[in-house]
Amino acid sequence: MLKIGDTAPDFSLPNQRGEMVTLDDLVSHRSAVVYFYPADFTPVCTREACAFRDRYDDLSDLSVSLVGISPQSSRSHQRFSDAYSLPFPLLADEGKTAIRAFGVDGPLGFGVRRATFLIDRSKKIANRVVSDLFVGGHLKLVRKVLEPR
Repeated sequence: MLKIGDTAPDFSLPNQRGEMVTLDDLVSHRSAVVYFYPADFTPVCTREACAFRDRYDDLSDLSVSLVGISPQSSRSHQRFSDAYSLPFPLLADEGKTAIRAFGVDGPLGFGVRRATFLIDRSKKIANRVVSDLFVGGHLKLVRKVLEPR
């Protein structure tokens, strides 16, 4: 798994509307919060997505982009995004290329670890949280990003 100070790997994945999104797009003029989650519509993932949704405007005000990545299809992500009014992109990594590149593939290749990375404009990992079952640490990372400097 990537550590603080590592360079984030490039990726190009479709969002919920089928549009391709790259890491370069996300960090071209700002930092990015990239979070990996196991599955759309599961209780913990839904709680996490809604909590990020509720902080989205605050992140945007600081020019921090936000994106979620999981192995479900763009169609599943569109339904999930519509159901919970998510204003940020959800990227479909059905082949788990970004998931594996970031080192968040589950044990024995099953599932996805719940991990959140703060990536700066130079593509360096500035902070990260890994907590498979609880979202509190992930939200704490976002709160830290939002703290006055």
